[in-house]
Amino acid sequence: MCAALPQATPNNPQHDAADALLSVRNLTKHFPVKKGFFNKTVGHVHAVNDLSFDIRPGEILGIVGESGCGKSTLARCILQLLRPTSGQVLFDGHELTRLSQNELRPLRQDMQIIFQNPYSSLDPRMSIGDTIAEPFIIHKTKRGPQRTAAVRELLNLVGLAQSSFDRFPHELSGGQRQRVGIARALALRPKFVVADEPVSALDVSVQAQILNLLIELKDSFNLTYLFIAHNLSVVDYLCDRIGVMYLGHLMELGPAHQVYDTPLHPYSQSLINAVPKTDPRHRHQHRILLEGDLPSPINPPTGCVFHTRCPHTQDNCKTEDPQLRVPDHHGPNRWVACPHAEAIQQSLKKGP
Repeated sequence: MCAALPQATPNNPQHDAADALLSVRNLTKHFPVKKGFFNKTVGHVHAVNDLSFDIRPGEILGIVGESGCGKSTLARCILQLLRPTSGQVLFDGHELTRLSQNELRPLRQDMQIIFQNPYSSLDPRMSIGDTIAEPFIIHKTKRGPQRTAAVRELLNLVGLAQSSFDRFPHELSGGQRQRVGIARALALRPKFVVADEPVSALDVSVQAQILNLLIELKDSFNLTYLFIAHNLSVVDYLCDRIGVMYLGHLMELGPAHQVYDTPLHPYSQSLINAVPKTDPRHRHQHRILLEGDLPSPINPPTGCVFHTRCPHTQDNCKTEDPQLRVPDHHGPNRWVACPHAEAIQQSLKKGP
């Protein structure tokens, strides 16, 4: 089923939507909270709230934010592993939210995911060869010797020895297991891959190897990534653009080097200022310390969801829900959900 792309609006940050491989429009996911003997719904977890963005072919879009901000839920709603409460997900001309599971099956060959934890994402009872071959079996694309040859080729692509074919997950290190997960995700030669914090469970010494592998595979197979992380240094190294999430909302979106060097939203500034600075470019940045805890997604604050922790809160922040907009003097590709972003930026330049 094909669908026309919605037109751009101030809340739909996009380039040319006609060129987008993936377009997310006003995506929302709320989980019901049930209680009591009759399992009555007493509230909702506001996991993802009205998110809109595009990803162009060959691009890497990074989504960052604290644990619990809705990053993984967003990824699963995009892939329809979770059905969104409302909104649209348009992939390669298909409106995914309207499709049944049977209609989605052929499209899943073009959409794959690399899971966060390589220790739990692999079946301990299946050999590595059987694990990587599973997509071929499910989609009935290769059989017999052809399937075996394809699996061995994938082992080479991700840097695993051929002896891994008959081994089991418990015999591999964390980095090797994640390479198996990457090989499984690439088996059907997808167009789009969600990498859900693929290095967060790995040793620091292995993380760079996996990141470099993802870059090499992107160039080799012309892949498009949605890369989810909470480590801003990783996202700055890997991604073309960065989106910053807080409590289910997209607070800022723009080119990676611009967001990392000159964050406009107070939350983005606090995240980036928390990263240890070794680059002289960032030593001048004013440090912003957040007070308090992350609010409950069951009962999020009114107005701007960040106002309870923001050091620049004003009266209208408590009542008005800011929408993503293009800030003054920062080009058409920057978006920020803060009406005071320019004034805050000027005050930080002047210093305390």
